[in-house]
Amino acid sequence: MNQQLLKTFSPLHFFNRSKGYRHPGGVRYPGGIKYYPRDENYVEPDITPSKLFRVERIKPVKNNSWRLKTILKELKIDEEERVTIVKNIPEVNARLWKIKHLIKVTPITFPYGEPSKDDIKHTLLKENGECIVIKQLEPNPKAIEALDKFDSNPKKMDSTTIKLDSRLKWVNPLGGGF
Repeated sequence: MNQQLLKTFSPLHFFNRSKGYRHPGGVRYPGGIKYYPRDENYVEPDITPSKLFRVERIKPVKNNSWRLKTILKELKIDEEERVTIVKNIPEVNARLWKIKHLIKVTPITFPYGEPSKDDIKHTLLKENGECIVIKQLEPNPKAIEALDKFDSNPKKMDSTTIKLDSRLKWVNPLGGGF
């Protein structure tokens, strides 16, 4: 009888922690994430993830642990550099998750198609993540013509004349100036 009593009141039996209640349903995603939508009939739209991320450091490197500093150095966004481009792969995403409070991640989009190897020199990456290919940068011919016309205008006053005239008007307000 004592053996049965000891088995039922064993300390291992009393201190076994429960795992909690697990809700039924949910959609399992890669990486171990389980998502519970509010609506049972919710269908997630098809989204193609971007291939690249623009990572910008928004907080300083100092006063962080050496592990976070090492990750920032590996991503090359330590003290001098603030922006870098990284691939959207699980290994890099795991690193970004560890330093998410120090950075801002923007997905890079290509509104006019991805650039080829020849177009790499002519790309422009905006702060909102748009990568635009600009083949030729030519100034507006009307702007060049207007600038030449302004420079050759004989009525145009230079800065020294304007300063002298303003000083004369300041010293003698009623009759100063040219």
